[in-house]
Amino acid sequence: MLKFVAHGRRVISLAIAEGWRPGARYTNLRDVRHVDFTEVGFLDIDWKNYSFEAHLNAAAKVRPFVTVARDVECVSQLDRILIEAGRLQKYARRVIVVPKDPALEGRLHRAIPNEFMLGYSVPTKYGGTKIQPRAFEWSVHLLGGRPDTQRRLADLMPVVSMDCNRFTYDAQFGDYFDGSMFKRHPLGGYEVCLKESIANINSLWADYGGIGAEELRSG
Repeated sequence: MLKFVAHGRRVISLAIAEGWRPGARYTNLRDVRHVDFTEVGFLDIDWKNYSFEAHLNAAAKVRPFVTVARDVECVSQLDRILIEAGRLQKYARRVIVVPKDPALEGRLHRAIPNEFMLGYSVPTKYGGTKIQPRAFEWSVHLLGGRPDTQRRLADLMPVVSMDCNRFTYDAQFGDYFDGSMFKRHPLGGYEVCLKESIANINSLWADYGGIGAEELRSG
């Protein structure tokens, strides 16, 4: 099961040491300028101010393992987004399509070619999908959210990868993820909280039978 984090150099370096892959928004490639571009795992989008051409250019530059197409907020957007996803596929091993319109529930297999991964936008106060988790039936990437919520979702759908940076915000306030919840660290310190959160997130997924990089690469 692949784990990605999109953040600054310090966080990315700590995560890489624990087996995660570096990520960045297409607007923030400076976040991965310290790593070989061939190692970029996840190219995320600026969903509030999306520019397909800027996204495509960034994908051509870094050739990520996976990138994510813009969200399908309305079923009428789907055909256009699938065309964009097909163009992105030229520069990425896999492309994630993110269905959000409830009208797609129950017909994802008919609507979205299974050459694409499915992206599940984990519900947070900033948004998420209203489509039921069990509707996501193949190769799911979990987009954001709490690490405990992500792990619970993996019991309802076939998760193959996820990205997470929620723990970086809590670390700023001396909190860390202990494997089940966020709480105050007894010693504190930003880097200490980061390291222990990453280790505990890894432990949370240790018993999960998801597929790995080789299967995704050939899938």
